[in-house]
Amino acid sequence: MITRKQVIPGDVITKGDLRYGSFIEKRDDQFIALRVGLAEISGEGVKLIPLSGPYIPHVEDQVVGKVIDMSGFGWEIDINSCFFGYLPASFVFGREFSPGTHDLSSRFKIGDLLLAKVEAFDRSRDPQMSVRGPGLGKIPKGEIIKISPTKVPRLIGRKGYMIQMLTGQTNTEMIVGQNGLIVVAGPPEGILKAAAAIKMIEEEAHVADLAKKVEEFLKEGAVSGS
Repeated sequence: MITRKQVIPGDVITKGDLRYGSFIEKRDDQFIALRVGLAEISGEGVKLIPLSGPYIPHVEDQVVGKVIDMSGFGWEIDINSCFFGYLPASFVFGREFSPGTHDLSSRFKIGDLLLAKVEAFDRSRDPQMSVRGPGLGKIPKGEIIKISPTKVPRLIGRKGYMIQMLTGQTNTEMIVGQNGLIVVAGPPEGILKAAAAIKMIEEEAHVADLAKKVEEFLKEGAVSGS
């Protein structure tokens, strides 16, 4: 059984004689949090997942990644994390895949952007990725904007309100990865306006009336045709 709780620096996560990971300090029999994050306590020990910093994969997450390498059996993907994603060729070509007869570059090349799903991840190895599912696969065009993964829910907004407002007011299309990478496509002026608004959301995610503030910003010099 795993117990999870949010912590801030100085909080006592738990007590006892357990193994512990990064961002935790042991004082006598107490485990003290050194970062703001999510603490996990289980029979295997104590760990802390920071709420800021690199993206930590979770199964079923949809992420934006870039193909950075290929082997005979799959693609390595940069997913804005301390882990690299691995997309097996058999997930793309099917059970009939053979490294001797299938050319991986016919599907994805180094430098291609993908929208992929985290299929499996247990921290003992790099996450296994998949592009099987609606909307998944190669992203044909767009500019990448990077934000803290913890701010992604604020960017999307309640019932998708914030992201719908952004795309509508800037005449753009957006693909949002839960790893903090956003691909924006549209007219150059719309992309610039969207990028500025996204950075505002990241920097002021704590503001209560953020949606209203972003709406006012977008209406100032609104993109023609939006």
